Amino acid sequence: MQLWEMNYWAVLLAAVSSFMLGGLWYSPVLFGKMWNDENGGVKQDSHPAKVFGVAFLFSLLAAVVFARWLGPAPELDFAIKHGVMAGLGMVAACFGINYQFAQRSLKLWLIDGGYHTAQFVIFGLILGLWH
Repeated sequence: MQLWEMNYWAVLLAAVSSFMLGGLWYSPVLFGKMWNDENGGVKQDSHPAKVFGVAFLFSLLAAVVFARWLGPAPELDFAIKHGVMAGLGMVAACFGINYQFAQRSLKLWLIDGGYHTAQFVIFGLILGLWH
């Protein structure tokens, strides 16, 4: 698939959905307090606009690469299965390696790995439904 064959609106929606999911996932409503405690109380030294702007760019990059991996019109079940593979089998597994060496907790890995698994499943859902 060439980049120009990609459904850019679906990719943009996937990136926005990732950003929205992260806002909820890491909020006090879900895992925000637990995540902050497991990280030893994260301090914000940079401007929030920069943090959110860079985070969105990474979400957009992930959505573009995932869409490229799936192809121009993936079947829904194919796209969702690949979302699980990308999120759990690649991103969370790589976090697991890093977290083991950094001696971070299983709880933190479950929060962060769970987020990225959900992120890529949502990417698959959007890209599998919107051709």
